[in-house]
Amino acid sequence: MTESINYNTNWRKVASTIYKKPTDSKIYGIVELDVTELEKYVAQKRKEGIKTTLTYLITIIIGRGIRQEVPALNTYVKRGKILQRKQVDATVSVLLPGGQMGSVKVENADQLTTAEISEVIGKNIANSRKGNENDTMQSKSLLAKLPWPFRNWLFKIYQTITIHWGISLPGIGIDSNSFGSYMVSNIGTVGLDTGFASLLPSSNVSFVFVLGTVNKKPVVVNDEIVIRKIMLMASTLDHRVVDGSHGGSLFRFIKQVAKNPEILDSKPDPAKSLF
Repeated sequence: MTESINYNTNWRKVASTIYKKPTDSKIYGIVELDVTELEKYVAQKRKEGIKTTLTYLITIIIGRGIRQEVPALNTYVKRGKILQRKQVDATVSVLLPGGQMGSVKVENADQLTTAEISEVIGKNIANSRKGNENDTMQSKSLLAKLPWPFRNWLFKIYQTITIHWGISLPGIGIDSNSFGSYMVSNIGTVGLDTGFASLLPSSNVSFVFVLGTVNKKPVVVNDEIVIRKIMLMASTLDHRVVDGSHGGSLFRFIKQVAKNPEILDSKPDPAKSLF
């Protein structure tokens, strides 16, 4: 007998509520990233007892790129105006037991080292596996429990207050900045080469990064053909606040740091600041 599959998971109930037909203007970009040195760095850190991943490292690199090169990416729309965020926070998608997708918010991602971000995300994942959900997961679970069409009504109220009006009410769990500045999701871990993510309607993030699979490919280095490990990396940007040039600048910064990941062992130069 075929095992029954539950298609109406908490996430599917929430997704059917918050996602509508695409109507907003978006920018899409994709690059090949040489992660050969990054993977060597990950292997070395694991030998040292630091359980890090490519996802964690790229989350830090993006944060530092915003801080040092592209502060325009750390903005959002509030009541028709583009505003600068006070700090660079990230939301990282993680795979939880049972195949459920969760997320971990990493505050001040631009200021963290490899060891620090690995500890932060590791603790959050451990808490989720113990059933201790973060604020975002709790909100998702609450929304999923409501019958349709009440889910639609509640989400529209939440979206109006947080996204359109930019109001935060922490006392009742309403926060206009709950997802931070940007989101990172590694779909390569589930077997997809690449893809473009949506700009989450329940967030104020200006862009989402998607990490694909890592494959060996022949590339030209110093006029010689060599085998390198290449990952496809894609991004979706909110055209209301940024342009393609901003994404290009960030991609170039990521490529530069990926060649010298050791700099992630140290705090960034405080002189290179957004503010």
